[in-house]
Amino acid sequence: QVQLVESGGGLVQAGGSLRLSCAASGSIFSINTMGWYRQAPGKQRELVARFTVGGSTLYADSVKGRFTISGDSAKNTVYLQMNSLKPEDTAVYYCRGNSGPEIYWGQGTQVTVSS
Repeated sequence: QVQLVESGGGLVQAGGSLRLSCAASGSIFSINTMGWYRQAPGKQRELVARFTVGGSTLYADSVKGRFTISGDSAKNTVYLQMNSLKPEDTAVYYCRGNSGPEIYWGQGTQVTVSS
């Protein structure tokens, strides 16, 4: 089992920045992919960014050049640095971990960007 706990969400003005954190615990040695997803009201959950233990990263087109995903293995934590935030980035942001066929989700953290 893997437990994921997000933090760092909040209210920010357009153009501002936030950094989200996802602390992992449990059987983290089995994780091969970590990522951030988001879900806005009335919309489906979508990929924001992810990386694999092999080092490959993937970003949604809508966040390329503004968001950066990174990890700190010593702290078992994954980060999402979000710059130049836009009102359309408003959503609940979820951390997700993959361990083979198993998928683990955090509880989510709200990000609200005001115009």
